[in-house]
Amino acid sequence: MTTSTESQELVVVTGASTGMGAATALELARRGFHVFAGVRRDSDGRALRAAGVEPVILDITDPDHIAALVARINGDPQRRPLRALVNNAGIPGAGPIEVTPLDQWRRIFEVNLFGHVALIQALLPALVRSKGRIVNISSLNGKLSMAGYGPYASSKYALEAMSDALRNEIAPYGVQVVVVEPGGVRTEMAGTGLAGLDRLSAGMTPEQNARYGDLVQALPSHVAAFTKAGVTSEVAARTIAKAVTDRRPRTRYVIGATAGFLIRASRILPDRLLDRMTTSDLRKHYPRTTAARN
Repeated sequence: MTTSTESQELVVVTGASTGMGAATALELARRGFHVFAGVRRDSDGRALRAAGVEPVILDITDPDHIAALVARINGDPQRRPLRALVNNAGIPGAGPIEVTPLDQWRRIFEVNLFGHVALIQALLPALVRSKGRIVNISSLNGKLSMAGYGPYASSKYALEAMSDALRNEIAPYGVQVVVVEPGGVRTEMAGTGLAGLDRLSAGMTPEQNARYGDLVQALPSHVAAFTKAGVTSEVAARTIAKAVTDRRPRTRYVIGATAGFLIRASRILPDRLLDRMTTSDLRKHYPRTTAARN
């Protein structure tokens, strides 16, 4: 794929207000692309604009925002081709399946799956014309789920399945579909996903609290430890940029040694052994009184 500053081919990166998305937008701009970076607010785009990135207000669940982006791309004064769509936008979501409200499940899927599908549907004609590329940012949790991560992992499993189907559907037309599976990445997203756990815990019945109270208390510490051991946004962005620019891209790229190990383990280990591994790791973060009993 051409990355010269003369061609300035177009790339869309969603979820670019902060973290991995912002770093990816900057990395692709450094490689010569004209990047449309989806941000939530004008203020989120100031630093990106200063670095030569074009921020666009983009909520991928808002049809009007998507229509405006399509109009900007199709009406580009220089008629530059759209070479890639990087579907990075997403929201976390933690909690036991029994007690996570259905509205929260729906919101997670609306952003982590349906919003991406809507954007793909809108931009696919331009990508077919350019024989471009779709890069879907999944997660380690798109291959491996565990207690407390069901809502988020379910949305990422669905994104993986959608990507596999899409890859086969549009391969005859020269459009490639690539999945990126990050493990721990040191971003703000990890903390924001846990903000609702106190509210979730407060709404549990005594019976539910007996079942899941320790798990809910363990999740913030578990996420924090995993995130702290992860890579920086800039390291992750370089892998995503490879997924965009590699001449013969793999169908999947993994970010982080831990993610690589666990994804490989999930392919070869029996389910119950994998369950014991993940549960043992999670129990290290249980309240001390519970850990002592176990």
